[in-house]
Amino acid sequence: MNESRVYDLPTRVFHWLFAFLFVVAFAIGNSVDDDSSLFSYHMLAGIVLFLLVIFRLVWGIIGTKYARFSGFSLNPRELLEYFKGVLTGMSRTWIGHNPASSWAAIMMMLFALGLGVTGYLMSNGEGGHDLKEVHELLANGFLIVVLLHIAGVVLHSLRHRDGIWKSMFGGQKSPALEQIPPVPTYATLGILLLVATIGFSG
Repeated sequence: MNESRVYDLPTRVFHWLFAFLFVVAFAIGNSVDDDSSLFSYHMLAGIVLFLLVIFRLVWGIIGTKYARFSGFSLNPRELLEYFKGVLTGMSRTWIGHNPASSWAAIMMMLFALGLGVTGYLMSNGEGGHDLKEVHELLANGFLIVVLLHIAGVVLHSLRHRDGIWKSMFGGQKSPALEQIPPVPTYATLGILLLVATIGFSG
């Protein structure tokens, strides 16, 4: 079966760095005290997560076709139709982000931004216990969306057997509903922006 390149390299690198850093930040934040030497890694992971989202916001405007937010399906009606299709086994095929993954991506980025802001304020001694509660609530909300996203990918894979999970490794999807032209210059620009973003956190 023919495959088309859908997700560019910067998007895929962002995806896995974003996932890895969330796991690191969440695990450390829930297993050590604030005065632990390991807590600095929690803060570092949070800072890089925040900066990664800034990169993704930029890339969502200037990036390749299916990296752009204009290609996301954020219509609530389409989301309901998508869930109905999942339950009945009649969901349509989406080349880029389907409605569920579009909403999940936006929500996870918003949670990451909120965690970055509240974490920064807490590090400056502001907000007290109430702000810590908000920070923890955001982290738990982030986790719920992550778990729902993973469950959605598993369910989709079981129903459609199209190897959708592979698309965030190699960037390709099948069937090839549309041939997507290569964009090496944009990919290079994206990687440079991503490296600069991570470097800025240091």
